[in-house]
Amino acid sequence: MPQRASVFVVDDDPSMRASMDRLLRGHGFATTLFDTAGALLDHGRFHVAICIILDIDLGARSGIEVRRSLTEQGVEAPVIYVTGNDSPTKRAAALASGCIAYLTKPFAAQALIDSVERARAA
Repeated sequence: MPQRASVFVVDDDPSMRASMDRLLRGHGFATTLFDTAGALLDHGRFHVAICIILDIDLGARSGIEVRRSLTEQGVEAPVIYVTGNDSPTKRAAALASGCIAYLTKPFAAQALIDSVERARAA
């Protein structure tokens, strides 16, 4: 089995994607960036993902729905949710879906790095 080598980042906000990309690369992680849930699902190659960072609000589809689809497909990569629209309902649904972390925007850079490190160790 190939080594998990890349952090998959799914966020429809270009500036947020770019910020996470810079941060992760600055800490030695390779990244694969997606602007939509469909782009992620079409990509496949989940076996190389250290983890998947999913924005909860992806326009037409929520990150939580995407996580459920991935689980149904047998994808086991850990998921880190990020959201700018926190609510108790979203938080509960995210945690119930089996995420490794739930971060609210703006989040501390170290919180993301620590979450990715936990995912890499999982």
